[in-house]
Amino acid sequence: MQMALSIACAQMRMTPAEAITAATFNAACSLGLGSRLGSIEPGKQADIVVFDCGDYRQIPYFFGINHVSVVIKKGRVVVDRRR
Repeated sequence: MQMALSIACAQMRMTPAEAITAATFNAACSLGLGSRLGSIEPGKQADIVVFDCGDYRQIPYFFGINHVSVVIKKGRVVVDRRR
């Protein structure tokens, strides 16, 4: 997914915010799941990826580096690389 974000920014001239929105909320909406997935809101399923970056704009910038620190699926931590 980080590669897709990098390509969206570099080749399609999208901002990091636009690329992240397209990959999360817009993708959920395209599947008819926008009411329960794709954004962090009360009542939605907690599927969250935490990146080890100082700023969200670094996610697509450093292509080829895995920035994932924590993965939360349905509110449960399934990957924790902080340890």
